Parts: sequence; C-alpha cells; structure tokens
Amino acid sequence: MADSTRVDVADTETTSREAKGKAPLLATPPGLVAKGMAALRGHEDNRGGYKRGIAIIDFVLRLGTLVAAIAAAAIMGTTDQTLPFFTQFFQFQASYDDLPAFQFFVVAMAIACVYLALSIAFSIVCIIRPHAVGPRLLLIFFDIVTLVLTTAAAGSSAAIVYLAHNGNSSANWLAICQQFDNFCQKTSGAVVASFIAMLGFMFLVVLSAVALKRH
Repeated sequence: MADSTRVDVADTETTSREAKGKAPLLATPPGLVAKGMAALRGHEDNRGGYKRGIAIIDFVLRLGTLVAAIAAAAIMGTTDQTLPFFTQFFQFQASYDDLPAFQFFVVAMAIACVYLALSIAFSIVCIIRPHAVGPRLLLIFFDIVTLVLTTAAAGSSAAIVYLAHNGNSSANWLAICQQFDNFCQKTSGAVVASFIAMLGFMFLVVLSAVALKRH
C-alpha cells in the first residue's frame, strides 16, 4: 500500500509538471491588435498627407520660379537701345550682348528655365508618391546646382547695372543711364526678376530638405 501511494503521488507530480509546461500562452485580444494596426495606418496617412502638402507647395513654387526665370531671360535678351543722335562715324547703341556678364546672365537664366520645366514632372511624381525618396534627392541636387548658377548670374549682372547707374570715378567709368534710360530700366528689371528666381530656388531647396528629414 505504501508503494502504491508513492507511485500515485509521483504520477500526480509528473502530470502537474507536464500541465505546467504545456500551459497555453495568453493570446492578445483581437480588438487590441486591430486598434494598433489602425493607429499605425493613421500615423502613416498623416505623414503621407504632410509630405503631399510639401510636394504641392513645391509644385506651385516651382511654377512661380519658372515664371520669374523666363521673365529675367526674356527681358535681358531683348534689351537694346539706340540713341536718336549719331555722328558720321559712330552710332550710340547699347545692347545686352555688348557685355559678357549680360550674355552669361541670359545663358544661365535659359538653363534655369529648361531645368525648371523638366523638374515639374518630378514634382508631380512627389505629389503622387509622397514617400518616394529618389525624385526628391534628384530635385534637391539639381536645385542646388541651379541656385548656384542663378546666384552667379544675378550677382555679376547686378554689379554691371550698379556701374551703369552710378559709374566709378576711380576708374573713370561714367554712368550711362542718363542717356540709355530704357536700357538701364530693362536690365534692372531683369536683375530683379533673377533675384526673385534665386529666392525661389532657395525655398525649393529648403522644402526638399524638410521633406527628406521627415523620412
């Protein structure tokens, strides 16, 4: 009887250990999983909406910068004035292609216009796919390159326009804007438009950087 009792006790202890080892894990309530997934999807939707908003602003700003660059190139490229009086051997005329800085200005603004027109397609891609990194990296790289080009053109032309308005007594350069008033007005307007385009590129770079930072 004692042996039988010991065997029963041992069997009971073994069965208890097996039951403990095979105890089922606590299952996560289905409702909690659904809430977690819904919260994750909501977070992704919020991020997508934020990036899509940045992409829309980028698209509108890109169009405005394109208009400013076209205006700068067109105004400077059509700048030409001939004074009504002349001599037998000399005619008083001023044109943008008389100055290398203005020639560089027209070429640089034309390049900026072509780039902006092509970049609009990538801006639309960023609106459709706000989480895409490749188009945004491509845009920020070429935006910086074009910003440098635009800044160089605007700065060099601004220096020439300043000399045309004020001259330089140390170098014996006379101001010509009293005679070539139309020429100076058009070149000044082109330089102002180029600075507006330059500011547009600066904001485009900042927008792209903010969009990439949110990834």
